[in-house]
Amino acid sequence: MNRIFEASDPVFDEHINDELRQVEKTLLESTRSEYPFVSETSRHLVVAGGKRFRPLLVLLAAEFGDPKMPGVIPAAVVVELTHLATLYHDDVMDEATMRRGADSANARWDNTVAILTGDFLFARASQILADLGPTAVRIQAETFERLCIGQIKETVGPRDGEDPVKHHISVLSEKTGSLIATSGRFGAMLSGCDQRTIDILTNFGEQIGVAFQLADDIVDITSDSEQSGKTPGTDLREGVPTLAGLIALTDVSSEGVQLRELLSRPLPDPAEHALALELLRAHPSLHEARLEALRWADEARRTLEPLPDITAKQTLMALCDYVVSRTG
Repeated sequence: MNRIFEASDPVFDEHINDELRQVEKTLLESTRSEYPFVSETSRHLVVAGGKRFRPLLVLLAAEFGDPKMPGVIPAAVVVELTHLATLYHDDVMDEATMRRGADSANARWDNTVAILTGDFLFARASQILADLGPTAVRIQAETFERLCIGQIKETVGPRDGEDPVKHHISVLSEKTGSLIATSGRFGAMLSGCDQRTIDILTNFGEQIGVAFQLADDIVDITSDSEQSGKTPGTDLREGVPTLAGLIALTDVSSEGVQLRELLSRPLPDPAEHALALELLRAHPSLHEARLEALRWADEARRTLEPLPDITAKQTLMALCDYVVSRTG
């Protein structure tokens, strides 16, 4: 587990860190199978680390109610298991070779093993959810529906006449924002918060989720594999649009001709892929994408304003800064 950052209050930070250790322990228990090979494959990404962004949001949201309520830690485990499952499936679709600094599951074993391992993790998440009550099960089902719709919308692309940038943001809301919104919702709901607080933390999760993904896509363009833990420019190689690329495609200047041509198709050729990365890193569209990530983070921060001024709120505010500061 790679902690995102430390809270300004050392006592509060240790409290959250202790809860994250409980989440980590339960994650390992939840990925244990009587069949050793399944334990090995399902723990592959757990032991590889990760930011645990979604569990952290569950725990911070729960601070606005009673964080000791019994459903909070299991809910944090559920959202991380769900996230991990989607990573196994994403790596198959993207033909990725690295994830979190290690071989992706599809590269280490094969696509079938990776897909079935993702399904196994979804099943384990469902088992935990069954103990959290029918409302939690329904929320998870709605979230999973949004995840799937987002992936389908990304695969199919915008409809005729639809603004590609607006379509892309809607994809990010479905694919990334939905589960992070559910993280805030679970934390607030399962700690006994009132409906107003639940709604605020759900909306916050969606907004910071979009900011998080926009920033992640920028990092994928600007960083090397040692920094990001995965092969840089994966989306670029596969022809999957990111905001910076979509903005660059609107550049009608003569200087943008070569980049537009490269961005219009997948780039399996290493030399073309490297050239496209170089051109995109130098293009003004990257700055515009950073500004959009900042806008979403600022909106998330404003959403929190009605909440009581407790340490958890200050930490969530700081999280908004952290999310976009990763883009440089």
